[in-house]
Amino acid sequence: MPLKPISPQDARELLSRGAVLVDIRAADEHARERIAQARHVPMDRLQAGSLPLAGASAVIFHCRSGHRTQVNASALKTCAACDAYALEGGLDAWKKAGLPIVADVSQPLELQRQVQIAAGSLIVLGAVLGVTVSPWFHALSGFVGAGLVFAGASGFCGLARVLTRMPWNHNALAG
Repeated sequence: MPLKPISPQDARELLSRGAVLVDIRAADEHARERIAQARHVPMDRLQAGSLPLAGASAVIFHCRSGHRTQVNASALKTCAACDAYALEGGLDAWKKAGLPIVADVSQPLELQRQVQIAAGSLIVLGAVLGVTVSPWFHALSGFVGAGLVFAGASGFCGLARVLTRMPWNHNALAG
């Protein structure tokens, strides 16, 4: 059975009556921006019946946009022994509704966004240098593109691994 959708306003009301809000995003996303009342339990740490929900009348799951919550709805439903909801539109909708969040802009961008920026920049750089300096620079674009294909097919992203070792990511990814 899928999670019941709930609007940000209705979720806030339900929270005031004892519901528990669970943020399923990765640690780096949660560190940068979150709903104050949310418990952080990343999707990869959730297991059936694993949520400590003693006394909770309901559980509301959320991610950034609502997509990850819907994709994982069946697995999330098994983690809750009470009524389970999905925050419609996720954190983005919560903010759009004018509800309060905790933001720490000193935290780095989410790792996935860092990978996208780095890969895109390297591809553009390879293309520009390939046209202006030497056609051999097109190999850089091809190499990065092949790395992205490999990451998608295997689940291992070498660029993400390198970025996690960068000094600006040490604190954000530790939590």
